Amino acid sequence: MSEYEPTGEDYGHNDDYAPEPTHDEHVIVAQFTDGSQIGVADYDHDGYADILATDADGDGRPELVYTDEHGGPALDTVYVDHNEDGNPEQVYADTNEDGYVDAAAADTDHDGALDLAAFDRNFDGRVDQVQVDPDEDGNIDKTVTDTDFDGVFDEVHYGDHDTNPYARA
Repeated sequence: MSEYEPTGEDYGHNDDYAPEPTHDEHVIVAQFTDGSQIGVADYDHDGYADILATDADGDGRPELVYTDEHGGPALDTVYVDHNEDGNPEQVYADTNEDGYVDAAAADTDHDGALDLAAFDRNFDGRVDQVQVDPDEDGNIDKTVTDTDFDGVFDEVHYGDHDTNPYARA
């Protein structure tokens, strides 16, 4: 008999043993030699990533965060935080998951609040609605819309009395 042949003895192995996880089983973080890292998570256990974050400079704060906001298998929204203050300067979304951006928002004055948004509501590849909040009170002040989708903006709606040039004081 060879030392490698099974002897039928049980060496105290318990088939019910499962190690206690010491980490989140649905998060993978890869760290690279240049200090950068990427994190991926599947929180709803469907086999598709729900969030992916990249930290190019390795400081622990992601510059790009991709999320699944619209329920399909794709990461359809990206938050861009160039200055890494925790507030995105830009947001891009593919709301119908056809591979093209349908909504975009920006912090045009770099104060940490998104104040401009553009939408392609009929998914033809052209912007047909723009919303702005120049006084940054959190209310959309002006919405400009191409209602018949002919490429010409034809309606303006003022949503904030303070910035409406036609409102009476």
